[in-house]
Amino acid sequence: MIDTILSNIALIIGTTLMYSTPLIYTSLGGVLSENSGVINIGLEGMMIIGAFAGAAIGYFVGDPWIAFIGAGIVGGLFGLLHAFACVTFGANQVVSGIAINFLGAGIALFLSRMLFEGATMTKSIALDNKMPRPLNGVFHDGSFLNIIFNNQYATVYLAFIMVFLIWFFMYKTKYGLRLRSVGEHPTAADTLGINVIKIRYLAVIMSGVFSGFGGAAMSLAIVSNFRPTLVSGHGFIALAAMIFGKWKPQGALLACLLFGGAQGLAVFLGQFDFEISSQLISMLPYVITIVVLIGFVGKSAAPSADGIPYEREQKN
Repeated sequence: MIDTILSNIALIIGTTLMYSTPLIYTSLGGVLSENSGVINIGLEGMMIIGAFAGAAIGYFVGDPWIAFIGAGIVGGLFGLLHAFACVTFGANQVVSGIAINFLGAGIALFLSRMLFEGATMTKSIALDNKMPRPLNGVFHDGSFLNIIFNNQYATVYLAFIMVFLIWFFMYKTKYGLRLRSVGEHPTAADTLGINVIKIRYLAVIMSGVFSGFGGAAMSLAIVSNFRPTLVSGHGFIALAAMIFGKWKPQGALLACLLFGGAQGLAVFLGQFDFEISSQLISMLPYVITIVVLIGFVGKSAAPSADGIPYEREQKN
């Protein structure tokens, strides 16, 4: 009895880590962008194009790490496009983000049809060409740790490392202080010689890179190809996680784990024959996310200059 309970708990934890990973990458991208003062609701589109790029490169090249990096580069290009519109031209950041979402989904679908004989999904990546599983076979078969870590891909561990690195960058380095100062008081930062435009460009581009990583974590690890419904709102969940986490990397991590835990619970409950619709169980993670946001988002405060275009004053 106890062994069964522990096995079920381990299964839920393992599923939580798997589903949280793409959200962690993408929410970190949102943390960087919005702490610089640029709203980025285009995370979904950047995640979609990253998922496609990862799957396509992984299929043609056969190296998951090249595919993963390629997905980040492609996501970064979409971040550059968002930065060009919002930072250089002062476009409405919400409208630009919506356009990025449509553009990412549309280009991914177009390229998929062009490269894969008219199909809306890419061909499956060979099992050996998916992301490696570093702890596969390390623990004893059937043990608690083995159930949790045996099938976890390298992207899971890398995501947690990235959270620490972003936290260290933002709160322990002078460059992180500059990033946060640009998002809080860009005019004051400018008077101190900090290049507001450059920092915002770099932050938004990196938000695209991390979103691309998030998409690739789905198409190179969780599944082995890209399909139009693969991301299906996870970019918006990552955005919500960033807000729930109070625009901090460690807070976003906890929020992503919360959603991943709800997803893991839904998957676990889906094994049983309840007298309720499976669609209702599938709604559980999203309902929990909404409830949490209603309870906590009012207590969060975005960076002061978030969403406000910056125009440098001309000196006489």
